[in-house]
Amino acid sequence: MPPPSDDPLTLGQRLVAVLEGGQRVATYKLAVMVALLDLAVENVPEDPDAPVSINLDTLADRVMEGYWRQLRPLDGHDLRQSNDGRGVVFTQITRLREAVTSPRSREVPLDTAALLAPDVYADARLTIKKNLVRYPLKLLQRVGSGSYDCFLYDDSWLGTDSTRVIDAHGNSIELFPGVCHTLARLAPLVKPAFQLAWVEDVRRMNKNLLDDGPDLAHHLFGSDRISLTRPGIALADTFGNACFYCDTTLRSGRHVDHVLPWSRVGIDGLTNLVLSCPACNSSKSDILPATDLVTRALDRGRTTLDDLAESINWPSQFDRVRSAAHGLYLTQPPTTPVWLGAKSISPLGTVDIVWR
Repeated sequence: MPPPSDDPLTLGQRLVAVLEGGQRVATYKLAVMVALLDLAVENVPEDPDAPVSINLDTLADRVMEGYWRQLRPLDGHDLRQSNDGRGVVFTQITRLREAVTSPRSREVPLDTAALLAPDVYADARLTIKKNLVRYPLKLLQRVGSGSYDCFLYDDSWLGTDSTRVIDAHGNSIELFPGVCHTLARLAPLVKPAFQLAWVEDVRRMNKNLLDDGPDLAHHLFGSDRISLTRPGIALADTFGNACFYCDTTLRSGRHVDHVLPWSRVGIDGLTNLVLSCPACNSSKSDILPATDLVTRALDRGRTTLDDLAESINWPSQFDRVRSAAHGLYLTQPPTTPVWLGAKSISPLGTVDIVWR
């Protein structure tokens, strides 16, 4: 039986135990846990005690997304993320990168890579999904070498790479009742801890390159890992060259801001992007915006945003932004600070949120 899953302290302690449960030979378990935290936010059920199924294709997508730009060189060096320098996940992502990039091409989001090389992407996702089922998902809840209790999902059928077995279990894992809601509540606290462990593991595996070297955390998780110039130009052409937040005309220093902060959900889709003046962008930083700002971003229109994204070969991710917004605000305590505008912050309070 899983532990009481509506107890954030108990679940949080178990997640910390996963971090402290011994030296990792690769960063796979960390990548899976970060992906699960993000998916928990995007799949928060209306009933906090409900079980939630996580599609394994979607989980593989998110793990691939986590590694996608990390595997680009840092100061001319390819970073290792496993002790032996190899790994199925890294090999597949590298193969996909080679299929869609060249020395002269721009860095593209993973969703765009999926459109440019659909067959390579599909093969990579299937291989990575089977690898996740065989190894990190099977071992994620195990701490030490003795017996253990599952506290996130039933892993009794995992440890195989058989597509027949995976399909027989609905191509999904099911988070125990209450776990999804609790993970979403814990995500702002524990996601940075897993990312920090990820950074330290990569530093350890590349110590000859990274001792007193570049900002590794920024390379792995920084919000500017991809140029937002193209979506910025498209947003200005379609919605006008003004700050989304204060309506100031942007004559110079135009910023492209993530409405839902990158540090919270890491969504680069056009639906989550707006033009901002430097003052608003700096003031907002990583603070959650007021809910009316999110609804304004969504009210630009799904069809408009989807068509605009397609015209520049960029993901829109409308559904993902709406789901993430729902999960973020539904699980925040009422004292959470939210950004209303430049130099204006107030507690979230109790709100009735309906995302159209």
